[in-house]
Amino acid sequence: MKFGFIAHPTSTSLKRYVKMLDILQRTSRDLEIGYHREIWQRENLIPFIDFCRIKSINGASCEGVIHYLPLTAEEMLSSARTVQKRVLNGIEKLHEEGAELVGLGGFTSIVGKRGIETANQSNIPVTSGNSLTTYAAYKAFCQIFDWLEIHPENTQVAIIGYPGSICLALSKLLLDLGCKLDLVHSGSEKSKEELLKHLPDKYHDQVNLVSNIEACYQRNQLFAAATSSGGIIDPARLQAGSIVVDIALPHDVIRAGADRNDVLLLEGGCVTAARQVKFGGESLNIALKQQINGCLAETIVLTLEQRNECFSIGRYLEKEKVLEIGAIAERHGFHAYPFASFGERVEKDRVINLRRYYHRESSAAHYTIEQSEISRREKALQRYRNHINPMMADFLHMQRCDQVFDTAKGCTLINTNGDKFLDMVSGYGCLNLGHNPDIVVKALQDFLGNSTANFIQYVSVPQQTALLAEKLCEIAPGNMERVFFSNSGTEAVEAALKLAKAATGKSRFIYAKNSYHGKTLGALSVTGREKHRKHFIPLIPGCESVPFGDIDALKNVLESGDVAAFIVEPIQGEGGVYTPPEGYLTRVQQLCNDAGCLLIVDEIQTGLGRTGRMFACEWEGIKPDILVLAKSLSGGLIPIGATLSSRQIWDAAYGTTGRFLLHTSTFGGCNIAAVAGLAVLEGIFQNKLYDNAEKLGQYFKNELIRVTKDYPFIGEVRGQGLMIGIQFANEFEGAIEACAREFGTRLPGDWHLTYRFFPDEVREHLSAAIDKMEESLAEMFCMRFVSKLNNDHQILTFVTANSSTVIRIQPPLVISKQEVDYFIASFSMVCEEMSTFLN
Repeated sequence: MKFGFIAHPTSTSLKRYVKMLDILQRTSRDLEIGYHREIWQRENLIPFIDFCRIKSINGASCEGVIHYLPLTAEEMLSSARTVQKRVLNGIEKLHEEGAELVGLGGFTSIVGKRGIETANQSNIPVTSGNSLTTYAAYKAFCQIFDWLEIHPENTQVAIIGYPGSICLALSKLLLDLGCKLDLVHSGSEKSKEELLKHLPDKYHDQVNLVSNIEACYQRNQLFAAATSSGGIIDPARLQAGSIVVDIALPHDVIRAGADRNDVLLLEGGCVTAARQVKFGGESLNIALKQQINGCLAETIVLTLEQRNECFSIGRYLEKEKVLEIGAIAERHGFHAYPFASFGERVEKDRVINLRRYYHRESSAAHYTIEQSEISRREKALQRYRNHINPMMADFLHMQRCDQVFDTAKGCTLINTNGDKFLDMVSGYGCLNLGHNPDIVVKALQDFLGNSTANFIQYVSVPQQTALLAEKLCEIAPGNMERVFFSNSGTEAVEAALKLAKAATGKSRFIYAKNSYHGKTLGALSVTGREKHRKHFIPLIPGCESVPFGDIDALKNVLESGDVAAFIVEPIQGEGGVYTPPEGYLTRVQQLCNDAGCLLIVDEIQTGLGRTGRMFACEWEGIKPDILVLAKSLSGGLIPIGATLSSRQIWDAAYGTTGRFLLHTSTFGGCNIAAVAGLAVLEGIFQNKLYDNAEKLGQYFKNELIRVTKDYPFIGEVRGQGLMIGIQFANEFEGAIEACAREFGTRLPGDWHLTYRFFPDEVREHLSAAIDKMEESLAEMFCMRFVSKLNNDHQILTFVTANSSTVIRIQPPLVISKQEVDYFIASFSMVCEEMSTFLN
């Protein structure tokens, strides 16, 4: 059996979309067969989709077509009788093409009784689809009640658009559940008796007739709307926690100002086909199966059932028929979930996020909900999304990496479900001793248990801080005698830049391209990655970059003699774990000494044993003028940063009565952070973790090279010690152009010729967009490894900040060979599973 469906655009922009489709399909015919007058003439309906064959989950099949009547709701209302004639002509044409049932889209709800007239005049059955639309909205409310954990009999809902056909049927269904309703009508002169006569007497005590929506904003948190006017609900007026099921097309919710995160605006009346449902010529898992309007879905379902009948016509939709078509739809694989808001998918947790607004007076019952494992995870994600970074929450969800962890020890993290994960990120190098190292935890517990003085810096001398400074100067390379303590790596870099500027009296800084030193304005000024910098221009003036590893380039810029400092990482961690050419740092120090330029070595990631030496610059015997530390200095338990320098440099900058307090930090240098730092140093030396990093790191790197050598999409495994980067080299260059050329070649006509006459600006923008898209595809491939390691093998990894095609391997230095072997075996397995295309 075959159906036809007459759709109409529900907004001006959608009408223009249909207009675009029309000109494209006519142009295609023109390019294919040449100019013919009949191609370019007035059409009643615009062809949109031809479903060769639809197959439901139970094996039933049908075919059908969708055509557009290119009129908005306002245009249809302005000439209802003319539109009815056009619809009848459309039905006749669809019947000639084999349709045995025609869905009328929004026509009947917009033009009212003309739907019945159309059914009477049509030579084949028609349906409005309002029954399945109503059922989808009803099921949405049932799901909302369940997720909010509220009982319908204790719930009040505002129904806006009563006694329209959808609102009337939905009201009866919700009243059956026990809901109390505010029925918002148009405010006409109809009496209460006239309005209530549409409902059985048994429901009258459950409803309240309202003529103005203004009265509902303070009385209701749940709304359903299905008017024919559109744009009547103001999101700004809604109470926090409100949910609107907007069934109307055009929408009853005003789009402007609809960006509140404490309300939810759902598109009601839509269904989604299950994955097993097939829609004709699907390709690459692409089919228009999500958020299908109920009117179209009802037409499809009736055709699958071989029922060519006028199922939904007129104002009165029988409650039993609404439930019947809903059951039939679900049997064929069409369901009211997932939800969407203005076209964007809405996950379950967005609804649950509003639960707190419905349980203020039942905290005891809600407390039980909070104790469940799944609820703790969901609540953490909701709070993060609401109050920290919603885009990051969505990104982690998209990558299937949105774990919430309860406990941690060594290299292992345990999530709220009790699943164990191997941590190969370790806080981007913060956890050299692993999670919650006993030696640091005990030191902090003892410190706090003894009520030791902590917050005393700048009014007296902090003992532990002074001791940590002494220890750092003892072990650091060079002639370090002064330490400034701060709270992070980027603060330590800021301190280093200010120190160099004040000590030398020079204003210029040189940094390496592709470097990463932090995201405050000063640190960002010497960070060599444009994506981090571009939104904060202008940065500090006088900062110039040179290629990492290029001695000649550095020599050229130092010749001016006005450079205060050159800041460099021994290994570019966030840049993609790049190691410089052998001897590079030695030559750098020589050049800086000759030019009177200070050398700042950033060991925030590489320091404290990570590369197989206590400090990475020790591999070449470098003696920095200024050394920057952070991250693992406190074992990841307390924020800390440290900027080390010689006595001469510090005295030149701050060694006078007018300058010794020019750079300070409220929390920097507190005793508790120093206690953690001292325990970390003891733990590293006691266990010789730098030796473990060197020995195990070399084994790790060699094994990764071995297991990846047959996969060309792994470009390189590089690094030193337990700081390893896996560079992906899965190229997509030319893919999108090839795709466009294939389509241009296969489609009827000469589309290549058409493209040649696109405006130059359009072609330039398309070219730039293609480059970015191909770059994103390579990053997408790399992120699949992150996701698969996470979900398939419970291993945490991530990409570097400057390159999303490099996976960092930076585990705690206490990692065992057994854990390394597990990672290698898992990574090898993922390579095999992702090797459909070797490159």
